[in-house]
Amino acid sequence: MKKLLLAICCFGLIACSKPNEPEKTVDVLLIGGGIMSATLGTYLHELEPGWTIDIYERLPAIAEESSNAWNNAGTGHSAFCELNYTPQKADGSIDISKAVSIAESFEISKQFWAHQVERGVLHEPRRFINSVPHMSFVWGEDNIEFLRKRHEALQQSPLFRGMEFSEDSQRIAEWIPLVMNGRDQAQHVAATRMPLGTDVNFGEVTRQLFGALDENEQVKLHLQHEVRDIVRNEDGTWTVTAADLANGEAQSSVKARFVFIGAGGGALKLLQMTDIPEAKGYAGFPVGGQFLMTRNPEVVAQHQAKVYGLASVGSPPMSVPHLDTRVIGGETVLLFGPFATFSSKFLKNGSLMDLPGSLSTDNALPMMQAGLDNFDLSKYLVGQLLLSQEDRIEVLRDYFPQADAADWELITAGQRVQIIKNDPQKGGVLQFGTEVVSSADGSIAALLGASPGASTAAPIMLTLLETTFKERIESPQWQARLKTIFPSYGLALNDDAELTARIRAATHQQLQLDMPAPQPTAAAEASVD
Repeated sequence: MKKLLLAICCFGLIACSKPNEPEKTVDVLLIGGGIMSATLGTYLHELEPGWTIDIYERLPAIAEESSNAWNNAGTGHSAFCELNYTPQKADGSIDISKAVSIAESFEISKQFWAHQVERGVLHEPRRFINSVPHMSFVWGEDNIEFLRKRHEALQQSPLFRGMEFSEDSQRIAEWIPLVMNGRDQAQHVAATRMPLGTDVNFGEVTRQLFGALDENEQVKLHLQHEVRDIVRNEDGTWTVTAADLANGEAQSSVKARFVFIGAGGGALKLLQMTDIPEAKGYAGFPVGGQFLMTRNPEVVAQHQAKVYGLASVGSPPMSVPHLDTRVIGGETVLLFGPFATFSSKFLKNGSLMDLPGSLSTDNALPMMQAGLDNFDLSKYLVGQLLLSQEDRIEVLRDYFPQADAADWELITAGQRVQIIKNDPQKGGVLQFGTEVVSSADGSIAALLGASPGASTAAPIMLTLLETTFKERIESPQWQARLKTIFPSYGLALNDDAELTARIRAATHQQLQLDMPAPQPTAAAEASVD
């Protein structure tokens, strides 16, 4: 009897130690229930309706990490007001190339959303996008001169036509009374204003896209499923093993022809599981954020804009202060920040072991090099951690002089993981953008990084399609469909003012956004004179 029991136990141990055999094979497997997976899944389902798609999300609901409206400041980044996207060169001129690229990217996002509204995939646009002017606001002669030159440089691009510049305090007070009331009248200030700006609730976009996907028989959404292993098979497919967190962590596996890792801060560790050569040398540095928030209706009613300033000298781009109108779940609030926090977690709902657990022989040296080269960032983070609530309110008063501390509460946003990349010449380099990392055969890809993130999800995922589905992207079927989704597909709006105006008018009508009257071009003004 004892021998029989021992044999049963041994058999049980052997059975438990064996990897799960794939239960099925799917065409596409998406890891992460955020805006990136939602966007890519929507693309692929529209391009290939017959493909099977499985989606794995470790939390009980989708859009609960970086895509959640309360966890991100990415509320419609289009480079209209973000001054760090237009650096001043050594000769004093303004480099607008990055601003143009981001503005063009956001137009692609709006075209994608407008098309989904037309299809009935997205509905009630005001639930996820609203017109909110984007403004830049500065003081001090050097900063004002920079803003003036920036405005002049941006007028070279049709994407920025209609942007206003003013040094008139009364005019600026009409735009943003909250910022001007109580300000020292002797202070010289300047501002730019772009009426075409928007506020976007990416959590709502994500929920609606996934809601439409989940209605299809070809798509299966698995909530509370944490991916534990990703293994390449001999036939070029991937076996992904996940634990069902709602059912005793029972594990199951699925074979996929294509895998996308869109898990925000969790993407790095999942990418490392794949052992693809392209993942070597990548590391991540987590930075969290906090914002001051007010719901006081009297205060909120006085501010209808996103107002961005300049980061302090020596501070990283992520520290740019901004006072934003936000529309979340039908409620309008004001947020001011960001104020940085630090945790070794890679996700808001992550583990304190995320950072140490991501270190390997491939990325430890690049990470140390990046740390030594970014002393200003370390100094900035220490300073932020030492701030009191009174200190934060004083910073707020630079933008809202009459701010009452009693109106404002501190809220914690999500975690962001900045990319550290091994550069052959420079060693470890800290990057503040996003980057798609994919295998040579295009069978697996991951998105790393943060800003500008959600606002450019549509063009980022479009680039991923071009990278990982090179043969299909050139097919007549995909080309025709992509041109339906994106009326400007294959064209540069920055090169064509008439096309820009026409596309904007169509997308804004579909998204129920304000469309200010077109401003006359310099050529038109000259002809009138």
